[in-house]
Amino acid sequence: MTALPEGWTLRRPTLDDLPAILAMVHASDMAAVGEADFTPDEVREALTDPGTDMSRDSWVALDETGTLVGWTYPHNANGGDRDFIEVYVWPARGLPAQRPLLELIMARAAERGAELGHETYTVRAGAIPIEKDYIEALADHGFAFNRQHARMRISLAGVAPTPPAAPAGVTIRELRHDDEAEMRRFHAVIEDAFRDTDHLAVDYDAWRQQVDAEPTKTWNEWLVALVDGDMAGALQSADGEENEGWVKRLAVGRDHRRRGIGEALLRHAFAVYAGNGRERAGLGVDMANPTRAVRLYLAVGLTPLYQANIYAKTLDLRG
Repeated sequence: MTALPEGWTLRRPTLDDLPAILAMVHASDMAAVGEADFTPDEVREALTDPGTDMSRDSWVALDETGTLVGWTYPHNANGGDRDFIEVYVWPARGLPAQRPLLELIMARAAERGAELGHETYTVRAGAIPIEKDYIEALADHGFAFNRQHARMRISLAGVAPTPPAAPAGVTIRELRHDDEAEMRRFHAVIEDAFRDTDHLAVDYDAWRQQVDAEPTKTWNEWLVALVDGDMAGALQSADGEENEGWVKRLAVGRDHRRRGIGEALLRHAFAVYAGNGRERAGLGVDMANPTRAVRLYLAVGLTPLYQANIYAKTLDLRG
């Protein structure tokens, strides 16, 4: 393994590391995209994700002063044949930990794939185009470009807190989160809608575990669209950075597309976010999404903040 500088160490993370991890990730974000783009809830979710065991699957790197300067973790909540890895380092000063962390997480990815019973296991990683050192390290490990994602945003200045009218025959309301049957239907709409995209499917129990673990949930920002009493669309929200409403999932059922439901859900969410005092809204999009979601997002006023490349490598575990 690539050696760390003298006095640097590696260990497993704990939830007590959350503030230090967040500070390091924010420094990385600032260097890559010019602003912090990671929330405390997202750090907690990454550390406690279904399918991820902090004591086996994740590492942090500390420099000679004991400062946390690097972090790596995987994401495979459903036990499928695909893992997504992240390697964060403090800009410049944490760079010596980048390749050692990547080597550790790649070795662990092979173990995870074998433990899950897969003969082949695809590992993905994301990088902003200016992150040349990380892209070079990924290339040295055999990764190749796969696709591109975009982070989009809209200012809510001037957005009225009263939602606009929905299309004829469509009703939009808050999700009834205390209704187990409705929660299951909400999850099913999302999974079905994303079945033909790059979305990593997750079963209801794992999804519910993720939801329940979130320390903050603004339920009036979780929306459903109904057509003849049937749930035709779903919008799952989360807290973004700096008073931002984050559209975590937007889904419209296959039988209800091209009726303006996705746009209506977004505009309703923007109004609710504004009414809650949020200053902006954001979301991420797969630029290769076959539903061409990016066209909708541009149409409602969202603009790209930055784009990230996704790289992939398939491990053969049959040997």
